[in-house]
Amino acid sequence: MDLGLILAAAGIGVVVGLTGMGGGALMTPTLVLFFGIPAPVAVSSDIVAAAAMKPFGSWVHIRNKTVNWQLVRLLVYGSVPAAFLGVLLQHAVGNPEAVEAFTKKALGVALIIASAGLLLRAYMRLRERARSRDGSAAPLPKDRPDVVPRPIPTIIVGVIGGVMVGLTSVGSGSLIIIALMALYPALKASQLVGTDLVQAVPLVVSAAIAHLMFGDVDWEVTIPVILGSIPGTYIGAHLSSRVGGGLVRRALAMVLLISGLKMLGVSNALTLAALAAALVGGTLAWALIRRSLGFSFFTWQDKRARQAAKDARAAEGKEG
Repeated sequence: MDLGLILAAAGIGVVVGLTGMGGGALMTPTLVLFFGIPAPVAVSSDIVAAAAMKPFGSWVHIRNKTVNWQLVRLLVYGSVPAAFLGVLLQHAVGNPEAVEAFTKKALGVALIIASAGLLLRAYMRLRERARSRDGSAAPLPKDRPDVVPRPIPTIIVGVIGGVMVGLTSVGSGSLIIIALMALYPALKASQLVGTDLVQAVPLVVSAAIAHLMFGDVDWEVTIPVILGSIPGTYIGAHLSSRVGGGLVRRALAMVLLISGLKMLGVSNALTLAALAAALVGGTLAWALIRRSLGFSFFTWQDKRARQAAKDARAAEGKEG
């Protein structure tokens, strides 16, 4: 059994535990780029491994009642048949070389979309914080009422997510959760994650069945991924309360961008140039966005200001 593969899966599991996303978006390109596993085999093996692991995280949210079952049902209506269709589409391309090339391109596009989705998710959260702080949005009650389902848009999200997962293994923890945030901004963060995790179980199981029937599952890859991911995710979940998830998500967005470009066959020089532009330009752009919403340019400045205010209040209390 490949110890390096187990360790890689454990590291990716830690990221998933910290951020709640990135499993397929990190594991599949890692298998292809660092372990030399053909893209169709990587996708099939990763999806089967995910089908074995997804129920563990879902059960916690079911027990804590942080799942919107109406949205889960609507998403499943679209995603389950679409995931099966995605696998059939992948293997309808033709000969093995064509399937390999098609899968890599589809995976590259999905990774770049997932990277952009992470940034969009961060912006939406920052904007919500700004509105709550300024009072431009009415504070949400502690016990929020159930959201009103929007059947057609939700089913369409399920269809798109299902096809992407079937083709690339990317989407259940990244693309769909972004769409849910946009469609249902009143969802609590815990409900958002819980709903996404639970709907991903039948989605990934459907894709896994299709890959077992028509795909290229390699158990020498699947089993080490499972063995590494489960303890890694457990560790990451426990670290999430101590480590800033925002920094990890920004780093994850960069990794997804690089992986997507490499899957599309972009040269090393252009990939490094894109990374440099994203690091420098992205950092400056994010600082300007923060400033436009009334925050300091950088997060550490806000933390320092909050700590100074806290110390000042403590000093006043002692004097009183």
